[in-house]
Amino acid sequence: MEENAVQTVKTAKRSFVGLVTSEKMDKTIVVTISSKKMDRLYKKYVTRSKKYMAHDENNDAHVGDTVRIVECRPLSKNKCWRLAEVIERAK
Repeated sequence: MEENAVQTVKTAKRSFVGLVTSEKMDKTIVVTISSKKMDRLYKKYVTRSKKYMAHDENNDAHVGDTVRIVECRPLSKNKCWRLAEVIERAK
């Protein structure tokens, strides 16, 4: 009977801190995450960046804000992140 029991495994949600680069869509923001990696050959730091689309229910974030996004279920074709908090507002 234990073989048929379904185990529920909770995984830790990934989260990133990044900069809002676009807010032109309704309830959606584009967040750019930047990280520095050392080049294996030349031993110099290279900045890598990736863009994520995140759900912003209240249209709270604006361009230039620093925000935290967390992983969630797929909300659309490109959107599987949601806005957790606005860390710092743009001036």
